Amino acid sequence: MTDDQGFSDIGYHGSDIQTPALDKLAADGVKLENYYVQPICTPSRSQLITGRYQIHTGLQHSIIRPRQPNCLPLDQVTLPQRLQEVGYSTHMVGKWHLGFYKKQCLPTRRGFDTYFGSLTGSVDYYTYKTCDGPGMCGFDLHDGETVAWGRGGKYSTHLYTQRVRKILASHDPRAQPLFIYLSFQAVHTPLQSPREYIYPYRDLGNVARRKYAAMVSAVDEAVKNVTYALRKYGYYQNSVIIFSTDNGGQPISGGNNWPLRGRKGTYWEGGVRGLGFVHSPLLRRKRRVSKALVHITDWYPTLVGLAGGNTSLSEGLDGYDVWGAISEGKESPRLEILHNIDPLYNLARSGSLQTGYGIWNTAIQASIRAGDWKLLTGDPGYGDWIPPQILPGFPASWWNLERQLEPHKSVWLFNISGDPYERYDLAEQRPDVVKELLARLVFYNRTSVPVRYPSEDPRGNPELNGGAWGPWVGDEEEEHWDGLYHKNIKNVKEIYKLSKSKSFFRRLNTKIMSNQI
Repeated sequence: MTDDQGFSDIGYHGSDIQTPALDKLAADGVKLENYYVQPICTPSRSQLITGRYQIHTGLQHSIIRPRQPNCLPLDQVTLPQRLQEVGYSTHMVGKWHLGFYKKQCLPTRRGFDTYFGSLTGSVDYYTYKTCDGPGMCGFDLHDGETVAWGRGGKYSTHLYTQRVRKILASHDPRAQPLFIYLSFQAVHTPLQSPREYIYPYRDLGNVARRKYAAMVSAVDEAVKNVTYALRKYGYYQNSVIIFSTDNGGQPISGGNNWPLRGRKGTYWEGGVRGLGFVHSPLLRRKRRVSKALVHITDWYPTLVGLAGGNTSLSEGLDGYDVWGAISEGKESPRLEILHNIDPLYNLARSGSLQTGYGIWNTAIQASIRAGDWKLLTGDPGYGDWIPPQILPGFPASWWNLERQLEPHKSVWLFNISGDPYERYDLAEQRPDVVKELLARLVFYNRTSVPVRYPSEDPRGNPELNGGAWGPWVGDEEEEHWDGLYHKNIKNVKEIYKLSKSKSFFRRLNTKIMSNQI
């Protein structure tokens, strides 16, 4: 998994960034060109690990902040735990970002035999230091449940690749099957790369794009080295390699989703359509492009099924076993995707229950894909088409070339198959489809659980924990987070009333984080 890699930031999508290793793996495998993830980090990772939409885990709003007493719900049986049940050795390397305020939340308590990486959302690529506000800085590199003091200084993409190769070298593939989740922090900010990767892009005038391209190239080399290790140590012939981004790219930080609409943090295609492919000698139909509808939650039941696990234990998941669609070209069992329902995101002032035909309050941020159709309500995020950033300084006028400001709108409908760039809104022409999809949102909302988004805990300050980010609450201590949203809210006035009952600082923090993302 890569972090914040743009949809167009890979060679086979016509990028100016060189990714020969990824291109070759994809060309010899199956490219997933109708594949979806979430628009930000935590939700994508939670859906991969649980196989459930975030409305069913309480993580439907924003990300898990470093000082929030919050994590992936402990009652969820994770993908690695299912694989452990059928005899797999499980390992995770890289970015976690699913909470760590208790030891019970750590990767080694959630199904991974070993873990090496960073628990927060982003760190310095060399020092592994990260800050969550002025004076809230700490070291974040962990080996298992221990702070890996003294292991910094090496570029994280290289360090994580080195760890994976070590795991492969020390494990006997004939004795026990193996699952590795390699979660690069690249190409998330800060934009840092060894000098040798920047040189090939020295002619790129835009500095952010130049550094970003170098980071993508470093990831490409890392994947090449991991694939070489799979061959060298006897894994390759019986292996499945899945490549995925966690969300769309961030143009202001060098990413490129053009010609898709939107960016990271939005529910436009540029935020949720992911790069993805599968490479494996076990594929029955290789060297092709798949248009089968696939979602990140589908990896859970798909991998459990491949591993010989009891798929009946996976009932209640939102994911589907899509191996037949990927390997044999069969029709995907997935017909729709709930992108999300986030009741805490900034409410659309023009939205109302009336605008939603009395079915759904369109002030609430939500999005769903059903067949060819995609519906968005509320505020989906910046709906602009951002050209590739090549010129020095990325002129401010470029941001406004196709900026779509529609302050009096809260419902959009697109035929994604015929209009993948979301240029032709059909909400007014097809109210019948709008009503059907609004009814689907109501259906999903009835199954949702309260939002888990607690206030930050001052005890999470790394200065109080030896200078490193890590658990600060005892496992015996009860959780004090509170659900902030109740499903019986039906109109904007009631939502505003609920918001006013929260402290000023809670609302201010939520707004600040939404803007940052």
